[in-house]
Amino acid sequence: MPKGYIKSQTSVHFMHYHFVWCPKYRKKVLTGAIEKVHKRLIEEKCKELNCEIKALEIMPDHTHLFVQANPTQSPNFIISQIKGYTSRMLRHQFPELMKIPTLWTRSYFVSTHGHVSNEMIKKYIEEQKGI
Repeated sequence: MPKGYIKSQTSVHFMHYHFVWCPKYRKKVLTGAIEKVHKRLIEEKCKELNCEIKALEIMPDHTHLFVQANPTQSPNFIISQIKGYTSRMLRHQFPELMKIPTLWTRSYFVSTHGHVSNEMIKKYIEEQKGI
């Protein structure tokens, strides 16, 4: 079996998703303690969803997440779980985020990637901090 593929009882799969989402009004609120907690919450939820984080970068006004997931979970399900959980927990822990009507916009970006572009996507996400 090719490197990176996952075999289950009923399938062999290689599902990678690159997600990007933003705070409402693209507010630059994902800094300092909020950034650290946001990262920890994403890691917790991904573990619960059995998604392996390949790359994660949090910018002040958006988040990049590259995960390997199970084909039984749709990308929409994964991102809605992550956004819902992080919004609820961050707004509870940081009351200043209650000034924004909702923490996240309703929209998000998602794309799928195969073996050829994994390293390229990781490099792109990691380089976001330097921009």
